[in-house]
Amino acid sequence: MVRFAADENLNNDILRGVVRRRPDFDVVRIQDVGLSAAADPAILEWAAAQNRVLLTHDVSTLSKYAYDRVARELRMPGVFEIPTDAAIGRVIEDLLLIAEYSLEDEWEGQVRYLPL
Repeated sequence: MVRFAADENLNNDILRGVVRRRPDFDVVRIQDVGLSAAADPAILEWAAAQNRVLLTHDVSTLSKYAYDRVARELRMPGVFEIPTDAAIGRVIEDLLLIAEYSLEDEWEGQVRYLPL
């Protein structure tokens, strides 16, 4: 199963909705591991070390650092960028689908956008 990390800016309603539907959904909030207000490169480094795909609403800067890691041939398990105005129910459904049917390293080196 894919393991996720939720950036501190991610809407907690999304996380609650996913976990309510699938209690074994493997997600760690960045603020719960002591990375509150950490710079994007540090968050991506932590996510890579933990083999976690990052979920974020930061559609303006995070992808630059993610692609920079890929260009430098550093591990980058993947990023899903979610616009803040995306329908929460649709995002929850997409995350459940991704968690259920993705291979462990399927999103390596990729930045994708939700909803699908």
